[in-house]
Amino acid sequence: MLGRLSAIATAVLLVAVAVPAHAATVEITMENLEVSPKDASAKVGDTIEWINKDVFVHTATARNGDFDVNLPAKKSGTLVLKKAGTIDYYCRFHPNMKATLKIEP
Repeated sequence: MLGRLSAIATAVLLVAVAVPAHAATVEITMENLEVSPKDASAKVGDTIEWINKDVFVHTATARNGDFDVNLPAKKSGTLVLKKAGTIDYYCRFHPNMKATLKIEP
C-alpha cells in the first residue's frame, strides 16, 4: 500500500511540475486622455489589454517600433508580449498620453 501511495504522489508531483504557469492579462485603461497605470509590469507571454474608455480614438504606440495598437473609441485592443525590455509608448493622436511598460523574462 505504501509503495502505491508513493507512486501516486510521484505522479502528481510530475504533473504539477510539467504544467506551465498561466500567462496573465494586464489591463491598462485610457480614460480622460490619461493612461492608467502609467508604469505597468508584465512578463513575456502575458497579454496587455488596453481599454479605451474615451470617446476619442487612441493608440498604444511603442517608441522603439515594437508595437502600434489601434484603440477605437469605447473599445479595447490586446497584444501578447514576445520579448523582455522596457518600452515607452504613447498615443499618436494625443502625444501627452505617455506610459512605460516593463517586460520581464
